[in-house]
Amino acid sequence: MNIQGAAVPESKTRRKNNKPRGGSDAQTYDKPLPKWYKPVMFGLMILGLIWIMVYYISQTVLPIPMIGGWNIVIGFGLAMVGFFMTTGWR
Repeated sequence: MNIQGAAVPESKTRRKNNKPRGGSDAQTYDKPLPKWYKPVMFGLMILGLIWIMVYYISQTVLPIPMIGGWNIVIGFGLAMVGFFMTTGWR
């Protein structure tokens, strides 16, 4: 009852849906990852970090001198591909 004495209806309880979403596509989550997935994922993250470190340590001369500041974009791009791969890692 509320303050004025009128009955307040109770909310209904929700039932959990135990069915997998996506039907047959849900079976793809059960498949193990290929053996190359983790080494490639970590390798790209480390390669991107090393690429940026070499660029700064060599005072913008290496790894590819002709493209200048785009070396940072390449390094971050490599690292980001590795980080995006972590979303699929099980």
